[in-house]
Amino acid sequence: MQLVLHAGAHITDEDRLLKCLTANQEVLTERGTQVPYPKEYRRLLRDVLHAGAQGSLAPDTREVLMDALGFDTPPERLILSNPGFFGTPKMAASGGDFYTSAAGRTQIFREIFAGDEIEMFFAICNPATFLPAIMAQTKFDTLAAYLGGTDPREMRWSGMIQRVRAAIPDIPITVWCNEDTPLIWGQILREMAGVEPGVPLNGEHALLREIMSPAGMTRFESYLEQHPGMTEMQKRRVISAFLDKFAQEDAIEEELDLPGWTDELVDELSDLYDDDVYEIGRLPGITLITP
Repeated sequence: MQLVLHAGAHITDEDRLLKCLTANQEVLTERGTQVPYPKEYRRLLRDVLHAGAQGSLAPDTREVLMDALGFDTPPERLILSNPGFFGTPKMAASGGDFYTSAAGRTQIFREIFAGDEIEMFFAICNPATFLPAIMAQTKFDTLAAYLGGTDPREMRWSGMIQRVRAAIPDIPITVWCNEDTPLIWGQILREMAGVEPGVPLNGEHALLREIMSPAGMTRFESYLEQHPGMTEMQKRRVISAFLDKFAQEDAIEEELDLPGWTDELVDELSDLYDDDVYEIGRLPGITLITP
């Protein structure tokens, strides 16, 4: 069995990927891919991960999970998604590093699904926007307390990814920047689903509806109808051109209301993030999806 783990990060797609994939159940089932609804496994997997952290995994854990998901026979490809696989929002950056439990929890998945092929999918986000947003989901009052005194300029997504790769080098990881998601949404869906590039999927332009004006969306869909058979790269260029003209700025701009979060700091963090993304793209075993 191929197991796809979509592990976040928090506040990136807010389960939109999962909703799009479940909306394509019929197409995916024909190709041997199953996308269970999250209520069928999130609580159970949370308990399993906690048990694994205590070293008390039952030998039949995989069979119990398959039974809970309603599979007499495991599917060819199984997609599980939860931004909480690597911990709560409190654990997302506390102590001054991103998802310190990521490597350990991925190792637990490897132990449970020892005979299966595992792939990980993970969206990263500019710390300038991620840190204020994720802290707002915790009980911390200040970023200094949340990060344990760590300077946010020192935080790198590449560090988390390197830790996972070092601990479980046989698991390939697909990474993308949340900021790029509207341009690469279709490819993310297809890569995760394991379908060919030309397979049409319901909702592959759903994200654009949230940031493009209705008039622009109508013209965009009309353009696609008039130009069938475009490659992913051609579609991205078209999407970029339409967003340049029809993007709704209020849907794209993010309010960063945090004491000390100056424009200068945001710019500095953004530059460091760009450098970090470049480093991630150079890591072995990593597929970086870019526009």
